[in-house]
Amino acid sequence: MLIKKKVMNEAIRNLEPKAVWNKFADLNAVPRPSKKEERVIAFMKDFGKSLGLETLEDEVGNVIIRKPATKGMEDRTPIVMQSHLDMVHQKNNDTEFDFDTQGIEMYVDGDWVRAKGTTLGADNGLGVATIMAILESDNIPHPDLEALFTIDEETGMTGAMGLKGGILQGDILLNLDTEEDDEIGVGCAGGVDITATKHYKEETVPDEAVTYTLTVKGLQGGHSGMDIIKGLGNANKMMNRVLYACQDIIKIASIKGGSLRNAIPRESVATIVVENLNDNAFKAEWKQIATAIKEEYKELEEDLEIVVEKASEAADKVMVKTDQTKFLQSMYAAHNGVYRMSPAIEDLVETSNNIAKVSVKEGSIKIECLTRSSVNSSKLDLANTLESVFHLGGFDVAFSGEYPGWAPNMESPILKVLDNLYQKLHGEKAHVAACHAGLECGILGQNYPQMDMISFGPTIKGAHSPDERASISSTQKFWKFVKEILKEIPKK
Repeated sequence: MLIKKKVMNEAIRNLEPKAVWNKFADLNAVPRPSKKEERVIAFMKDFGKSLGLETLEDEVGNVIIRKPATKGMEDRTPIVMQSHLDMVHQKNNDTEFDFDTQGIEMYVDGDWVRAKGTTLGADNGLGVATIMAILESDNIPHPDLEALFTIDEETGMTGAMGLKGGILQGDILLNLDTEEDDEIGVGCAGGVDITATKHYKEETVPDEAVTYTLTVKGLQGGHSGMDIIKGLGNANKMMNRVLYACQDIIKIASIKGGSLRNAIPRESVATIVVENLNDNAFKAEWKQIATAIKEEYKELEEDLEIVVEKASEAADKVMVKTDQTKFLQSMYAAHNGVYRMSPAIEDLVETSNNIAKVSVKEGSIKIECLTRSSVNSSKLDLANTLESVFHLGGFDVAFSGEYPGWAPNMESPILKVLDNLYQKLHGEKAHVAACHAGLECGILGQNYPQMDMISFGPTIKGAHSPDERASISSTQKFWKFVKEILKEIPKK
């Protein structure tokens, strides 16, 4: 196994540009789950100190490495290059992998670098690796440079939120967290976490009954911001449709659906109980609704499976009927997906919600959502809509983790630099756009309001899912673009 992994990762190290891919391989050998970044923080501090560069860790865990301007670039505007250290942890159901202890196992598939059954960590590891390559280089011209490596971007943006004003010295920020190489990011959505909780009454399972495991699986999943426009299946909503259709003849013992707020849920598993006299009716009903759902999603979710099997262990407690009805109705009424498209920017999702995680067990229900919007009032409107739905179902509702969006500045000087340079290099204009995802620029801008910010990056597909993949040719294109940008940073 160790030999195979080494061979796989050696293939990555031999890709061009080697400076970037080698740093990416080094980074991916370090476990770096959100909120557990101690090892990658130490790794990054050791890296900066090994280069003899000023390296510091702030009070929340962000790492800052400073490198003086190269000869002849001292009169240019000082810059900050920024990426986040943590990565989303998702794996296929049949993949055995411990994100807390194992490095990512990568392989080359044509023009793509992929991981074996897990997320790849290209979001935002390729950005981190690119900055590391710049820091290590001795022949790439650049102005005074601060590398800002933030923590916990994926589950709360606490690194960006905790970065105090006055620490950064740069006047231009280059965020390397955009996932299409022909796109220049000038704005992003803000977000808020919505959590609905409720206690329910339980009753004993009847003697003449059978316990089933109902599973929704095989969905694509993906980024709950960037991929929400695709209309992909949400395992929690699909599960609720099946349970709702069968509600008169089933009793819910437990549900576990989804794993992360910012990932469209790919799987949901429910334990249900059916009295023997309703068994045939249940089998007919679930097949009918499952067939209908699969037919609806056949063009989008060809690997979708909705499966019922006899449980290995019989349930002993189930939710009482009145609470079950309120739960299923609340889940049905809660909005999931695109809520409003932007009237100002074509094809941009303005506001959306992801019903990300559902847990039902031992008398407690917990429903976790992530609501996003580039317009604060619209974000509040949808948040209030969800709060009202859950309150009607008897839930307690809490808002948390709110972060601001990043308002586009079409007169940005650094935007003009990138826009003109992209056209010069490629003979066509880049796509200047805001994105329906949470970039850290909006948060950083609160304490650094005068900093001119821009976002760009290599092409990455399937972020936040085990189908995540990074384009090799796009990374080459991106690396060339980065080096040219550094040479074109304007004078102070």
